[in-house]
Amino acid sequence: MKIKQLKLALVLAASTLGTVAAMTATPALAESAQPMPAVGEVSLVLGEAVVIHADGSQSPVSQGMSIKASDNVQTASNGHVHIHFVDDALVSIRPDSRLRITQYDYDASQPEASTIRLNLDEGITRAISGNGARSAKERFRLNTPIAAIGVRGTDFVVSARDEDLRARVNEGAIIVAPFSADCSADALGPCSVNGVELSESNLQMVAMSGRTSSPQLLPATVERDPEMIEDEASVMVADADTGAEEKAAGVDVYLENVTAQRVQDEADNITSSVTPEPPPTIAEVDFTPEVALTAKDLADNQLVWGRWGVANGDLERMTLAKEEAWPDRDLGNIAITDRNTEYVLIRDADGRQRVDAGLGQIDFTLSSAQAFYHGEAGVSAMAVRDGALSVDFNGRSFSTSLDLDHDVTGDIQFTATGNVDEQGFLRANSQTGKVLGATSIDGSEAGYMFEQQLEAGGIQGLTLWGQ
Repeated sequence: MKIKQLKLALVLAASTLGTVAAMTATPALAESAQPMPAVGEVSLVLGEAVVIHADGSQSPVSQGMSIKASDNVQTASNGHVHIHFVDDALVSIRPDSRLRITQYDYDASQPEASTIRLNLDEGITRAISGNGARSAKERFRLNTPIAAIGVRGTDFVVSARDEDLRARVNEGAIIVAPFSADCSADALGPCSVNGVELSESNLQMVAMSGRTSSPQLLPATVERDPEMIEDEASVMVADADTGAEEKAAGVDVYLENVTAQRVQDEADNITSSVTPEPPPTIAEVDFTPEVALTAKDLADNQLVWGRWGVANGDLERMTLAKEEAWPDRDLGNIAITDRNTEYVLIRDADGRQRVDAGLGQIDFTLSSAQAFYHGEAGVSAMAVRDGALSVDFNGRSFSTSLDLDHDVTGDIQFTATGNVDEQGFLRANSQTGKVLGATSIDGSEAGYMFEQQLEAGGIQGLTLWGQ
């Protein structure tokens, strides 16, 4: 009997200890199971982009999405993402880019103890330092495939590939150094060995390739005026501070400062004794018609651009004089007209006023475009290299981008997001630019006029899109 009682006591004791152990372990388990805190938020997304999480899962990038340390943001060829971090840092990720947020430790009560590490595996990114990088410069690092970048409280643009990088500084300074035994990718802050410093006062770019042992400062004479960064930065900040209603409207027009293809080719010629490869085929593409389109060329179009007067004369490539544009078209459907310009978008709609139901989201293909740079020397044509337009009829929104090029401005990417109403009219406005356009009633075509003020001069153009 005593043996049975002893066994029962041992069982009860073991059970009690197990319960206590489980209760003791619960807080630790609960703590370890807590989700990783967000370190930033997506303030803008255009086109396609995904976030690859630490566990390997993927999520499409959406406006308002939380970004965590260890997230890997990847943009498609039409993708463009803005991230507003907890320390008010702003990062813009350009198309065909991969940026990893390796570490982002920031405490507003101790900003000097911040630790920030980013990896640009490929593509182009622009970073405007927040309180963390400004307060703890020795604990910030942006790694590229071949070099480390430290900052001095700055705003800079980096283009990185497996074998080379290019960087420009708009404000502050950066230090670029190649990886070596003295400069580990796991370290923090700038590296001094073989490092090159570039500041905003130096109107050059820092370049490095796998064929050189250290970065070099090269001329960047075809880059856009660095003072233009003031306008760009204000737009990015405004985007980060946009209220909920404005974010819902999705109105944002902005430009990015990037290294021109011509500068990259020039740098390749200087840094390599090997004959440089020809520029990518895309650089040869221009969606501007070589000769002006005629009424016959546009006879099957539901959307046609007309002009009230002579507009830009011989530079016009896709507009028709009103005598040619009006006949046989529904004049009751003049889709877009702006008396501040000389253009009008005519839509042949058979008297209908609303777009067809059930169109959903449509990704359009750029058919033709024309763009002009208005500068001190007058009006001159720009090349239109590429473009993307996505219209969500259900969500009443659209996003678009255009790659433009001019000898004075260098490469410019124009991007905008805005609203589409039940009649298919596209609208986006900001303090420095606008988009006005429309889709066809059946959703098979689209067209818009765009304008953007630059620090010196401005750009203006027209587009036509199909499927």
